[in-house]
Amino acid sequence: MDTNRITYRSIVMLIAAYLGLFVGLIDANAINLALPAIRGDLGGGISGAQWTIDAYNITFAAALLTSGSIGDRFGRRRLLRIGLTVFVVASLACAAAPSLPLLLTARAVQGLGAALMLPQGLAIAAAAFPDPIQRGRATAAWAMAAALSTAIGPILGGVLTDTIGWRYIFWLNVPVGVLALLMTRLYLPESRDHQATRIDIRGQTLAMLSLGALTIVLVEGRTMAPAWAAVLAVVAVSGIAAFVASQRRAAQPMLPLDLFRSRRLTAALVATFAMTFGIYGLLLVNSFVFQQQRGVSALATALWFLPMPVTYLLLIPFVNALAHRTGPRRPMTAGLGLMAAGLFLYAAAGPHADVWLLELCFVLAGAGLALNTGPAVGLAMAAVPVRRAGLASGVVNLARLVGITVGVAVLGSAMASVGVQFAMVVGGAIQLCGAVVALRWGREESPAMRTKEACHA
Repeated sequence: MDTNRITYRSIVMLIAAYLGLFVGLIDANAINLALPAIRGDLGGGISGAQWTIDAYNITFAAALLTSGSIGDRFGRRRLLRIGLTVFVVASLACAAAPSLPLLLTARAVQGLGAALMLPQGLAIAAAAFPDPIQRGRATAAWAMAAALSTAIGPILGGVLTDTIGWRYIFWLNVPVGVLALLMTRLYLPESRDHQATRIDIRGQTLAMLSLGALTIVLVEGRTMAPAWAAVLAVVAVSGIAAFVASQRRAAQPMLPLDLFRSRRLTAALVATFAMTFGIYGLLLVNSFVFQQQRGVSALATALWFLPMPVTYLLLIPFVNALAHRTGPRRPMTAGLGLMAAGLFLYAAAGPHADVWLLELCFVLAGAGLALNTGPAVGLAMAAVPVRRAGLASGVVNLARLVGITVGVAVLGSAMASVGVQFAMVVGGAIQLCGAVVALRWGREESPAMRTKEACHA
């Protein structure tokens, strides 16, 4: 196949592979604008809003690696279709939920469906496009799908919340999910890795236990009895230690620790964690700042926030060209630095500052997001063999999901207990830590490797 030509068939294949990702990210971005409305209808306070996001993300993150390995072993298209079905059914349950506990339960199941489907699209694309140039374009298309969902999600959430109600955010997933099921059946090839690992039940259980206990401490720790908070903290730390030990001993671990011998992969994962920690924490905090402290509607909040996703969307093509020329290290470092600058400026200005100053914060955050997203994914996928593409995709998305879960928990709790400005300082500090790691470990190891990474970015 001509590597310089994008064919109709390849475009349709990528749409089919990424449509599940698109609807999942649309949902994740739209729901942030609906949190005050959900709180008004179902109660739960700030912690209820945090759990509306994190109930989804805990199951998503905990099941992600196993999902990648299962897809590698039993068929990536098959698991993508199963995940889409679970996601659509859970979306129906979310839309009809009469109480917060039932909504959170449905959100957890929805996260499981997203975990089953999300790693498969990128892995299918990597297997279908073995040529480095074509695979680089497929990765760029993944970043573009993420960019479009980031731009469309908040506006859609604001429009639906202010007009027909927040429940229609979930109702909308149904027709799009059904379309994705039809396209995956018609246009996606099946692919698998016959050397894929077995399911690591012990590792999966410990991952779920550790992440769940950690999130409870971060979200509820400020309101629960100190003794209970201490017990849960011990459970979280012990669970993480036991998970690492189990992965070292397991013949076929869900998270092979040898992956982390690659500093390039580690840099990509740290950068991805820091990025989503800051962005999704900012989305949560800003939704409450604008709707409850500044008194504007959900749609107006989305419109004021629009410069961030628009900046992100406009810069993606230029970032891909830049990463092709320079490699991923410089864009990743600059991107996390810009995100830190945006969060620190928000902290310095305060939530009641002139709105145009806050707009500058959003532009800086959007530029940083664009500079980091594609290069980080490309660096991670280039750091492993193609046959481990499903696992690598799962690891990248795990870093993204853990960043969202911890960011929402930490920055939401910081906002509730200390204030918005302190939450933004914490978020900015995490971005700077990520920038340091990207600068130190994101560099290419040889001229040949640099060429390889540039093609993948």
